Amino acid sequence: MASKEPALPSDTSRRTFLTTSAVAVAGAAVAWARPAHGAFAGGDDVLRVALIGCGSRGTGAAAQALQADANVRLTAMADAFEDRLELSLATLQKSPDVADKVDVAPDRRFVGFDAYQQAIDSGVDVVLLTSPPHFRPIHLKAAVAAGKHVFAEKPVAVDAPGVRDVLATAAAAKRKNLSLVSGLCLRYDGRYRETVARLHNGAIGDIHTLIADDYRGPIWVKPRQPGWSDMTWQMRNWYYFKWLSGDFNVEQHVHNLDVCAWVMGGYPTRAVGMGGRQVRTGDEFGDIFDHHSVTYEYDNGARIFSNTRQQAGCFNSISTSFVGTKGHADLSERRATITGAENWRYDSTHENMYQVEHDELFASIRSGRPINNGDYMAYSTLLAIMGRMATYTGKQVTWEQALNSTETLAPDAYAWDASPPKIEIALPGLTGLA
Repeated sequence: MASKEPALPSDTSRRTFLTTSAVAVAGAAVAWARPAHGAFAGGDDVLRVALIGCGSRGTGAAAQALQADANVRLTAMADAFEDRLELSLATLQKSPDVADKVDVAPDRRFVGFDAYQQAIDSGVDVVLLTSPPHFRPIHLKAAVAAGKHVFAEKPVAVDAPGVRDVLATAAAAKRKNLSLVSGLCLRYDGRYRETVARLHNGAIGDIHTLIADDYRGPIWVKPRQPGWSDMTWQMRNWYYFKWLSGDFNVEQHVHNLDVCAWVMGGYPTRAVGMGGRQVRTGDEFGDIFDHHSVTYEYDNGARIFSNTRQQAGCFNSISTSFVGTKGHADLSERRATITGAENWRYDSTHENMYQVEHDELFASIRSGRPINNGDYMAYSTLLAIMGRMATYTGKQVTWEQALNSTETLAPDAYAWDASPPKIEIALPGLTGLA
């Protein structure tokens, strides 16, 4: 089993962590200017890429990967559904920025539950993992076992056994000197990097209160079609089933929770929360909630107040705020301000964070100095799962309980005629911890 200690524990020096991170980023930037060394899977200097998961995020990730390096090709694609793969391929082939780097022959277009392994085995160097989160531990393990560099979208699991698997795989990637870059893209955003650096340097003193808000409206629903099995219907609507998405407190809110852990340099030790289904109550919305509110507490008394909601006609805001002994800070993708002994506002231009994470991934591969985001991407996923456990059960959940949970959300089999996990809507106070 993976270590029970969270990454970047609370006694880690924030200044040391900041310095280490800055050196790593600077090293990647220097490496970007260096020529390629050695041959890759095709016996030349071309980096061959496989896309596994061909939805809109996967298509975007592929385009960014193809623009991150001068000598890269997309040579394999995999998805559970053929129509998703073909739509993604057509989109990339029409893009003037990357079309000339797309070389996915029909025999390298793989469809089905086992398509990921076929893509990994197709002679590629880099794998982009953008399927629904449930599959991330499985796909990541296979990619690292095959010696591939990986970009893994967030979150990286939907349950604690999956998190433990990812931690073990991330350790294997380190031993193999493979790069593993996380889709927790805010850590690659210039605005966030600069703000967090200032907070680590004491701009608002000791931080005791953190607020993570994600208030937004509803998202897509794909009506069930005649002939769809239960597995097909749920896979088409993966967002609304906790076994596939982890619920949106995990699937989306993990971004802001990760920022809080980044700022604090560690993870809280307990959580209590509430949530439910107030608006999204129909069968088409599966078994996830439409609102979650969680209070996380650190051993030193600092607290994260985490709130997320997906309901129409309401106030929207996606942001994080931090209160310290000497001031406060507000941070989002649109603004970053610090109010303290010295007031500050971020007003610089910076590169697109989605592009930067791929730029740094490919620079690390070329330089032979791998990046490994495995620990924080796993532990921040666990932080979000811990919150879901608290809202589903109504109980206080400790970090140890979350990490060592035996609850697995996996189906008995992966096949279109197999039964997906039973739909069970959590009832706080009645649903138990596993």
